[in-house]
Amino acid sequence: MNNHIQISPKWKWVSTLLVLIMIAYVLVYPPLKKTDEAAVAKVNGVAISKTQLYDAMVGSGGQQTLDTLISEELINQESQKSGVQVTDDDIQAEISKIQGSYGSDTEFQQALTSYGMTLDDLKKNMKSQVLLKKILAPQVTITDDEIKKYYDDNLESLKNPEQVQASHISVATKEEADAILADLKNGGDFAAIAKEKSLDTATKDKGGTLGYIDKGSMDPTFETAVFALGTGATSEAVKTSTGYDIIKVTDHKAASTPTLEEKTKDIKQTLTDEKLSTLASTWLDEQKTKSTVENYLKTKA
Repeated sequence: MNNHIQISPKWKWVSTLLVLIMIAYVLVYPPLKKTDEAAVAKVNGVAISKTQLYDAMVGSGGQQTLDTLISEELINQESQKSGVQVTDDDIQAEISKIQGSYGSDTEFQQALTSYGMTLDDLKKNMKSQVLLKKILAPQVTITDDEIKKYYDDNLESLKNPEQVQASHISVATKEEADAILADLKNGGDFAAIAKEKSLDTATKDKGGTLGYIDKGSMDPTFETAVFALGTGATSEAVKTSTGYDIIKVTDHKAASTPTLEEKTKDIKQTLTDEKLSTLASTWLDEQKTKSTVENYLKTKA
């Protein structure tokens, strides 16, 4: 796995999804009666029952998970009432927005891996979120003045940093790196060598491609080397925290400041998402208040 790119904590909300799914499954399909249940594990011959597992999962997050399931049911009922539906394209559009918030596809895939998720896991858990957005979207209005104010207030963060498009081959020793450099100088194919010899499992199958990388997002040693290379150039052996890298740069993009017109669409979407997030919380509270919700876990507590 590539260790040079620093992943920002953008997905803290994702980290509990798989645990919540597991707990939700047990809540929906409760354990068998004592007389019928089988052990889910044994320790030195002592059985751990389904009831014990169920009680432990309820105690360590069951109420939160049940509340999530109640919210999802309220959203589903409202979508049926209002005729709102979610398509695969809607979910893919939301996934694309998340992917776009990362500097490269490699960073996105690493973030998924770090939370023990696959792309399919993420897609399955986004339906209710997308449904709620579509239900509430008609209530949100964004004005030109709001867009202009956001642009002025956030111009520094809206600027495009300097970028390079690069590939790399990561190996353990300088001797290996020097041997690869010699091979490249004799006409060896960079991508083919990366697939065969690179230790970076996140990029080797793609020929070592890192995509476009923002300045300031990488290991300092690696970043100094990659941004010093001209387009089309290949580095010497670069010592990094994981060994030695050979880096090839295929494109440079200078830092730039986008115009208001160029950022209007993105800003409008950002403001819309912010308003939808605030509105969603209020809407769910209102739905729970006016609906008949019987929470038996809360009653038992």
